[in-house]
Amino acid sequence: MEHSAQFNKSIKIVSIKSLVFSTETSTSYVEMTPLKPLSLSAFTLCMRVATELSGEREVILFAYRTREYDELNVWRELDGRLSFYLAGDGVLFSVPGLGPLESHLCVTWDSSSGASAFFMNGRKSVAKIYKKGHTTRPEGKVLLGQDPDSYVGEFDAKQSFVGEISDLNMWDYVLSDTTIKDMASGKRVTTGNIFDWESTRLHIHGAVDVVKREL
Repeated sequence: MEHSAQFNKSIKIVSIKSLVFSTETSTSYVEMTPLKPLSLSAFTLCMRVATELSGEREVILFAYRTREYDELNVWRELDGRLSFYLAGDGVLFSVPGLGPLESHLCVTWDSSSGASAFFMNGRKSVAKIYKKGHTTRPEGKVLLGQDPDSYVGEFDAKQSFVGEISDLNMWDYVLSDTTIKDMASGKRVTTGNIFDWESTRLHIHGAVDVVKREL
């Protein structure tokens, strides 16, 4: 019993905030303020996500738009595949689908090689070559919950996110497979240098609840 108590004392409990989008709307979203401009030639984007949305329905997971372009959008497609788009046609991946049980999701991309991949609960998808030589444009807006068809506007409720998102971090480089696996298992790693979930400013619009949880 004494050994067990000592072990429990050594476990570090991490408290984080979680965003709950309870209903399908065209008005509820969260704007995130990045720590540096999103002029990206590589990135890793990770989050914990759960949703009860099912069937043939598009679901926006992350949207970064400048005044002229959808610079970086991450989607669940109509057929359940996951995808991301960099200012044009996207790249789609057949990975285990999102559901009501939380998944740890990451997407990586490197402009120099074009290598891109999704990670689901620490397991890597097949790599695909996409947008070699591309760089995203800065000075846009990052939204969770809605896909803006104009600059922070023209939302479609049938594409909105309904569910829970937490622990979203983004880096301007590609993390190692081992680091992503460690994150998925609950180990704390260096937080994002573009979005650090522990300190990033969140601007809530509409019916989005912020709750505290422990990892």
